[in-house]
Amino acid sequence: MPKIQNNPDQTSTEHNRGMFWKTFRSLRHSNFRLYWIGQMISLIGTWMQSMAQGWLVLRMTNSPFLLGVVGAFASLPIFFFSLPAGVLADRVKKRKLLILTQTSAMILAFVLALLTYTHLVRVWHVMILAMLLGLVNAFDMPARQSFVKEMVGHEDLLNAIALNSFIFNAARILGPAAAGILIALAGEAGCFFVNGLSFLAVIASLLMMKMEDLIFSTNDHSFLANFKQGMSYIRGNKRVLALLVMVSSMSILGFSYAVLMPVFARDIIKAGPSGLGFLMSAIGIGAITAGLGLASRKGEEKLKYMEAGVIVFFISVFAFSFSHTLILSLLLLVATGWGMISIVATCNTLLQEIIPDELRGRVMSFYTMMFMGTMPLGSFIAGSLGQMLGVIWAVRIGSFLCVCISIFLFKRFIERHVTQISA
Repeated sequence: MPKIQNNPDQTSTEHNRGMFWKTFRSLRHSNFRLYWIGQMISLIGTWMQSMAQGWLVLRMTNSPFLLGVVGAFASLPIFFFSLPAGVLADRVKKRKLLILTQTSAMILAFVLALLTYTHLVRVWHVMILAMLLGLVNAFDMPARQSFVKEMVGHEDLLNAIALNSFIFNAARILGPAAAGILIALAGEAGCFFVNGLSFLAVIASLLMMKMEDLIFSTNDHSFLANFKQGMSYIRGNKRVLALLVMVSSMSILGFSYAVLMPVFARDIIKAGPSGLGFLMSAIGIGAITAGLGLASRKGEEKLKYMEAGVIVFFISVFAFSFSHTLILSLLLLVATGWGMISIVATCNTLLQEIIPDELRGRVMSFYTMMFMGTMPLGSFIAGSLGQMLGVIWAVRIGSFLCVCISIFLFKRFIERHVTQISA
């Protein structure tokens, strides 16, 4: 009897289908699927506002320093409030907290749209609204980070984190590109208004979920006792602390290129607002590639991703500082985005593997503080160096210091000591 041969095309198709479902497996959870789609829409609006706000400030002030100051105002509340917000996230129903924060962010976007449309907007308006949005984000981010576990459970947690990184960076591609076009057609106010509308998608997804809202039984202790418990855990775990310091170094030193991107687009590459949108989108293309790759990785493969990310990030950012052409800059920023997410998303997934459920909100609030809350310092440093030495040298200095710190932490603490648990 002749032996039946497998069809190579059929085998390849089945393999690709299997890889697809492996990469997107956490979407089998209906609550996460709702949340994921709503977040995707909302994040596109968020990136539109982020780019339009930077362009608005530069247009009004012509100052790299004030560009950095506005970025600092947006992140400063996260530094001061994310830790108590993390304690709160462990003590309340996270879904209700997220509905409140998303509604607040929507209102702030509409206020900025109205001020800009009526030509009443001033730089101090942008600073105050940025600070208020930062306050909202201080409570939103720890709750959002720790809420993922409630939607997908332990088995699909790391895949869900990677897919959240995927939509964040898919929005990074679509949002700035759309903003560049919309600024030319309707001005910055159009971007702020669309962002306000986009929050309706994530609010609707949260209201449509059918799930039990969990509280991890920490109300039997005082708020301060819960806070101290979280800090004690972080201080006593060198693996966790090293991962947190690494993301902080990325925030303070590594992201200077993003803070100063409007100046690169206008004065060095001479690409205008549409060019700025494409430059920011290029970062997203690289980031989304890294996020998809990370979604299907496990164990030691994640560490290899992180190590490669550190090297690629430094080389591409440093090379970008020499570029004066749009095409070359776009290619280098794709590599930059890949390196950035390979570092940051891997830090997030490794942290989520290590920390216990009852401390998840508090530890992830510290992650938020170290990643987002330290951005005021990074924005201030980038803006100051950009004003004194020029934006090119500001980016070179920041990327060099960042890679030195990252390599030391990776070799000394993370590579040797992080416990790997398969996703």
